[in-house]
Amino acid sequence: MPSPSPTLQREWQAFWLAVGFLTRIPMPVRIDYSPQLMNQCSLYFPLVGLLLGALYAGLFLLLGQFWSPVIAIALVLAFHLWLTGCFHEDGLADCADGLGGGYTVEDKLRIMKDSRIGTYGTATLVVALGLKLVLLLGSAHIALALLLAPCLARLTPLLLMRYLDYVSDPDRSKSKPVAETFSADRLLVATLFTLTVALIASAWEGYLVLWALLAIAGTALVWGRLLKRQLGGYTGDTLGASVVLSELVWLLLMAAG
Repeated sequence: MPSPSPTLQREWQAFWLAVGFLTRIPMPVRIDYSPQLMNQCSLYFPLVGLLLGALYAGLFLLLGQFWSPVIAIALVLAFHLWLTGCFHEDGLADCADGLGGGYTVEDKLRIMKDSRIGTYGTATLVVALGLKLVLLLGSAHIALALLLAPCLARLTPLLLMRYLDYVSDPDRSKSKPVAETFSADRLLVATLFTLTVALIASAWEGYLVLWALLAIAGTALVWGRLLKRQLGGYTGDTLGASVVLSELVWLLLMAAG
């Protein structure tokens, strides 16, 4: 049997590197790590989101056999926070503290790098998690929302990476290899994959593709313009925050629709 081509091997490693970067799931393959591979793994963020969504939806359906929907959703959210290590939520809290408490760009970046959480970050996290719980509970298709939200939302940071400049300390930032210039070709592939998933899901929810487009593009545009004005570009924390914001915007649009 012929061995896989170097390109396929590299993409396979990039996929598992994306899994390891976004979650606590152990990587079962050997990774020939390099900054370039770390950058390439961003392509698989929506796919990793879809796999996470499948776990969340399956867990919700299982827990729903024993408890009410609100308890099942709360347990799924707790599982999500554990499985991802609060990765994106930490970014959201840091952004809230930095943008809310800093006056200059330097102050904002310094506050965002501080591991301690402040009032702005705490309040933002409480509102975000509470709103997500309420929106999921009010959804007509809870399992479908849990399945799709992680996939759709993880396209937004790729748009920010492509169209904004990276602003942070390159020597200290752990996300620097991921946040470097994201190629247009890989962005196109990630976008087509994400929209295909949304199109297939439209069989259950007719306007889902439209809401997905509005949520992803709208969050990327509004959040991106805010970051450009406040920081001059994006950081790793702002990418994580964009995932949480995109999920909330999409769920809000679905609730309104």
